[in-house]
Amino acid sequence: MADSGDSGNVGPDGKPISKKALKKQQKEAEKAAKKAQRKAEIEAEQQANQQEDFSKELYGDMKMIQSSEKPDRELVRIGDITSDKVDQLLWCRGRLHTSRATGRQCFVVLRQQQFTIQGLLAASEKISKQMVKFCANITKESIVDIQGYVRKVEAKVESCTQQDVELHIVQAFVVSKSSPQLPLQIEDASRPEGDANADDGRARVNQDTRLDNRILDLRTTTKQAIFRLQAGVCKQFRNALTERGFVEIHTPKIISAASEGGANVFTVSYFKSNAFLAQSPQLYKQMAIAADFEKVFTVGAVFRAEDSNTHRHLTEFVGLDVEMAFKYHYHEVLNVIGELFVSIFKGLRDECQTEIATVNRQYPAEPFKFLEPSLILEYKEGVRMLADAGVEMDEEEDLSTPNEKLLGRLVREKYDTDFYILDKFPLAVRPFYTMPDPNNSKWSNSYDMFMRGEEILSGAQRIHDPEFLSERAKHHGINLEQIKAYIDSFRYGCPPHAGGGIGLERVTMLYLGLHNIRSSSLFPRDPKRVTP
Repeated sequence: MADSGDSGNVGPDGKPISKKALKKQQKEAEKAAKKAQRKAEIEAEQQANQQEDFSKELYGDMKMIQSSEKPDRELVRIGDITSDKVDQLLWCRGRLHTSRATGRQCFVVLRQQQFTIQGLLAASEKISKQMVKFCANITKESIVDIQGYVRKVEAKVESCTQQDVELHIVQAFVVSKSSPQLPLQIEDASRPEGDANADDGRARVNQDTRLDNRILDLRTTTKQAIFRLQAGVCKQFRNALTERGFVEIHTPKIISAASEGGANVFTVSYFKSNAFLAQSPQLYKQMAIAADFEKVFTVGAVFRAEDSNTHRHLTEFVGLDVEMAFKYHYHEVLNVIGELFVSIFKGLRDECQTEIATVNRQYPAEPFKFLEPSLILEYKEGVRMLADAGVEMDEEEDLSTPNEKLLGRLVREKYDTDFYILDKFPLAVRPFYTMPDPNNSKWSNSYDMFMRGEEILSGAQRIHDPEFLSERAKHHGINLEQIKAYIDSFRYGCPPHAGGGIGLERVTMLYLGLHNIRSSSLFPRDPKRVTP
């Protein structure tokens, strides 16, 4: 006899159906209904697709550009699309940064280097549904040519650099298609550092992933801005020195002996013997002074075989080096270098506001402060300031990294500057070729320069007398045979001179308040990385 709970459910044969069988029957019915619904949707979509696409000439994949034609078309740069172009119909080229389809509309963000703009495509009498669907399916990072009307927006587009306008798209063509699978998302790599919503579940990109996929990482608006500002540092460096009568020279990077006389040098196979990668262009800068060039500078690669895995060390970096003959006192050179940095800082401040603002959106930092003329402190005064802050150190002891940073903070509090010069270092902590202070052999005619509490230049008056140079080398226990070529370069008369070397990546990092030098090196090299 059937369970009373099944009395109302009978099969075709009149027999009662169990609850289990009934559930199975209901599931099969639901499945069949969904299948029928999906079939109807596909048929409707196919029917829609079969309708004439009246926009088919307005979108698609462009044939590969092989320089077969020269179309009369001006491509306006995204950074130049501003409110003064409202209601103009124009073409632009950019990468598809993001896209979002909502029914009959598609919103896109186009990116070109450090600039972004929102675009809108809506189905209408002139824009077909097929065109909207095509644009919605373009893979991120593809390069596209877009034609559209520039329209004023009521509310600012906070997510784009061009916040007052948007593009109403009328034509869209894919110039170069990106792979649909990206190893990192540009928007993830662009998230602000120290975001209040850092634990909001949104992905962030770690440093190794960035560096392993550097091409994509460099596409972020922040990285585009960093390296444009870095180019500005080089421009200001060259311009300021050229205006002061300096000559740009180019020095060898393959040398016969370690340029700094130390062990931290890369050895390379050189035919049937070995050579070294230059740790500094110093020897050649000084030889140029001995050759009567008087004022020289160089921009080039510098190599350091130091196993230093810190936030500020690289094994290959770009050196901005200066050397100058002076008349009677090395402060003639010191002051020129101080003026050089002021020129660089003023140039960046005046010409790179867009880049600075772009970087600050992801890496917030206090504006860089400097004085004109530059602040110059003697080393013993810096030691005294540290002592007043509770740091015990001997006057002839070199500054440790923590003490450097603390002194930088103390100087900023007292003098309101992020850049300063520390003069008259202890002779004991400087290289053999440094000229001693003639009035007190405890000190030397040498100096370091600092940005935000970190050293960015080390320099000095060089010993230009070969006998005195030999004497100082012996004092340091250096084999004279190994530096014979260096000493001999002064045997035919050489004017008194001084100079220094600057790390380009360090200047960029510290000016922008970045926290790792790998952010300001295009393709960084450190003890653990030689790729890409």
